[in-house]
Amino acid sequence: MPEARFTAACVQMRSGRDPAANRDAAVAGVREAASRGAAYVQTPEMTSLVERSRERLFAHVTAEEQDQTLAALRETARQTGTVVQIGSIAVRSGDKIANRAYLIGADGAILASYDKLHLFDVDLPSGERWRESATYSGGACAVLAETPWATLGLTICYDIRFPALYRALAEAGADVLTAPACFTRQTGEAHWHVLQRARAIETGAFVISAAQGGLHEDGRETYGHSLIVDPWGRVLADAGGVEPGIILAEIDLAQVAEARARIPSLQHGRPFTIERVSSQAQAAHQAAQQATE
Repeated sequence: MPEARFTAACVQMRSGRDPAANRDAAVAGVREAASRGAAYVQTPEMTSLVERSRERLFAHVTAEEQDQTLAALRETARQTGTVVQIGSIAVRSGDKIANRAYLIGADGAILASYDKLHLFDVDLPSGERWRESATYSGGACAVLAETPWATLGLTICYDIRFPALYRALAEAGADVLTAPACFTRQTGEAHWHVLQRARAIETGAFVISAAQGGLHEDGRETYGHSLIVDPWGRVLADAGGVEPGIILAEIDLAQVAEARARIPSLQHGRPFTIERVSSQAQAAHQAAQQATE
């Protein structure tokens, strides 16, 4: 039987343009978290490289088999006996790049991988313009992964804005949802905490999200505030800002069953259709009602 409790950690980072330096920072973060009692450790989206330039990105990105960050964190997981989730790394995928998360077992084996479904193509009021689809290939499959303690639903960053994905993962058995991120400062200030807590409340699941934080070498600024949220929407741990560091929290899986029993919304979903009523039809309906009064 799976254990009912475990200690989870998020490694908050400020990854730059040097994959080797980013790799070493991630390894150090996982080791520190493990030394503080974490059995599961998560790193942010784009752990190995944060780079806006498509040319520079392609110059550093390799196939999965050659990725040094993946290899190093697999070995770190094995040495520390921890389950490690790499929030994501960029790996070659044809003429584009996959934004891919990895779940690594305590023996160093890859348990699961997930390619980010939703790509961040937006124009922000600040003038920032993002077109992930120009560089990245979007995934096509949601992923559940088993750990010794819990069933994890794997997602990445912009996915957090698509609640149907999280409901589907919860309905399929996820009791912990993960959304490691490289959230922009502007959108993070407005929405980060609300979105994380909402996904937890809607699904009655824990939400664990390691984040990038601060001003990066490529010029982007990310929000930080890595979070661990319980199934009732309470924040158990918050990195509190943008500085690199570690947060930890105890995950008690009994709280998932408790939250879902108190508000059993996952059981209450019903199929429905949408009916569009035109303004002319509304006027005709009102006229008919008035004629019968």
